[in-house]
Amino acid sequence: MSRRVRITDVSPRDGLQNEPLVIPAADKARLVELLCATGVDEVEVTSFVSPKWVPQLGDGAQVFAALAARFPAGAPRPMFSALVPNEMGLEAALGVNHAAGRPVVEKVSLFTAASETFSRKNTNASIAETFARFAPVLERAAAAGLRVRLYVSCVVACPFEGQIAPDTVAAVARQGLLAMRRAHEARPAGTPGLGGIEIDLGDTIGAATPETLAPVIDLTLALPEWGHGRGPEASLVLHLHDTFGRAGSCVTRALAMGVRSFDSAAGGLGGCPYASTPGRRAPGNISTATLVRAVREAGFEAGIDDAALALASEFAAGLSAPRPVGEAGS
Repeated sequence: MSRRVRITDVSPRDGLQNEPLVIPAADKARLVELLCATGVDEVEVTSFVSPKWVPQLGDGAQVFAALAARFPAGAPRPMFSALVPNEMGLEAALGVNHAAGRPVVEKVSLFTAASETFSRKNTNASIAETFARFAPVLERAAAAGLRVRLYVSCVVACPFEGQIAPDTVAAVARQGLLAMRRAHEARPAGTPGLGGIEIDLGDTIGAATPETLAPVIDLTLALPEWGHGRGPEASLVLHLHDTFGRAGSCVTRALAMGVRSFDSAAGGLGGCPYASTPGRRAPGNISTATLVRAVREAGFEAGIDDAALALASEFAAGLSAPRPVGEAGS
């Protein structure tokens, strides 16, 4: 099995979406540029969601336009992705590519949860309704040849429902795999289909321990719907929050179980609001530096330039400020 670990830095999207002040588009583009120099495999740049709900990310098209100018066609860079909550969000992502005359947004991410209560509070829809909302997005993504990621939040615990059963998580992941493969196989003739699919398991409030995370990974990896050898390449991703300082040990366990793709955030941006208190902001996503350290200590490699990562992390941390409790991230 491969000893190479794939890293997606989500600090420009999940890290900044809950900041109390709107970060200038130029600073966001600069953060992405610094991340591109670190050796990460992917950067999740923004979310194409209504500015009414997430004003901090209302400038996604501007950020991508700046990146298209800084990284001309053929220039080496990581994959760029964006969260698209619905068909309108996908339209905005496709608009970026149309304006650039080439694929700048190469992957789009969708969002559901393993908790009905969290799904309704975070997306204003039941789990079933989120999948219904995804159907036209997946069809159009397949026609455009985009890669697709499905985030599943609250895979260990929910701030409203408490512990989540591992088989509940696996059932939601199975729905996602089936929906994505159906869209790929039903694409119009002559269109490329989905370039790849991912299920991203999110420990939204940082409640996971290696012991509670292991059965979630085990049941999800065992799903026959992964469909190895047919259709788009598929992979399982882990999205950890370091609320209680256990994310590194969870990475170690996940690597031993075969997971080779992780999310992280430079500077540890993105503290989970549901895990915060009025006087203390909870630690955020696992920092990219912590993830890289855990990967190396377990005998794996991620291809990261430490000096470049230090610069990106320092810049990212400088964009963050104390903030009140609000909506949650992945």
